[in-house]
Amino acid sequence: MRFNHLDLNLLVALDVLLEEQNITRAAERLHMTQSATSGVLGRLRSYFEDELLVQVGRKMQPTNYALELAKPVREVLLTIQSSITAKPVFDPATSKRHFRLVTSDYLISVLFAQVIQKIHQEAPNITFEMLGPSDNSGELLVRGEVDLMIVPERYTIDGHPSKLLFEEEHVCVVWQGNTQVGDSLTPEQYMEMGHVSVGFGRTRHMSHRGMVCMNQYGFNRRLEVITNDFNTPAAAGRRHPAHRDHAPAAGVYALHLPLRILQPPVKIPVMR
Repeated sequence: MRFNHLDLNLLVALDVLLEEQNITRAAERLHMTQSATSGVLGRLRSYFEDELLVQVGRKMQPTNYALELAKPVREVLLTIQSSITAKPVFDPATSKRHFRLVTSDYLISVLFAQVIQKIHQEAPNITFEMLGPSDNSGELLVRGEVDLMIVPERYTIDGHPSKLLFEEEHVCVVWQGNTQVGDSLTPEQYMEMGHVSVGFGRTRHMSHRGMVCMNQYGFNRRLEVITNDFNTPAAAGRRHPAHRDHAPAAGVYALHLPLRILQPPVKIPVMR
């Protein structure tokens, strides 16, 4: 299809090229050869009368004009995807749609494993792809590359609809063989012990509980292990006996790991 002598299929390639800024990676996503992708870039350069991507050392960088094009091109493609190619009626029983979700392994364990079982009964042809949280999760949602994010409230994106799924409390988890801790934890014990924490992305954003400790109580926990999933901390309990967990997940882990669940020694607001 052409509009003002522009093959609209080229906009898809332009969107990918501007995002990847690399011929090889763009070719893989477009399911084209590198030479064919280079040819597409040539056609785009000819139409827009601009280099669009220029080689700088080992990298390709977008020109100023290309940067101006990036947002409107993405918006055009999203509009086509949502209003033209989408079917007017969604029938789960017959749909073969593939959904991409951003969510943590914790939510997969305590929530989504059961949800998928029910979905499989009512929508047997629907498939899912789970992506872990990262620094660019919000960008993927904005660009329409994922359908849904399940995240703490403070990570929702302005302008995108959201709905409260559930609220939960935090608890402390210690190894059953830990003789340093009785039936409760004092703030002093909590601070003296090593902790296992979860952080996503290269920037390792401070967790909800970490922010509370800093802002409300003025202290930092002693972090000895940082991992990018919620399953690892529970298994690390022998060496690092105190860390805080989400209450539903802690209950799941305690079923098959030698753990004790205690109330935290400081008040922590619920996670929404």
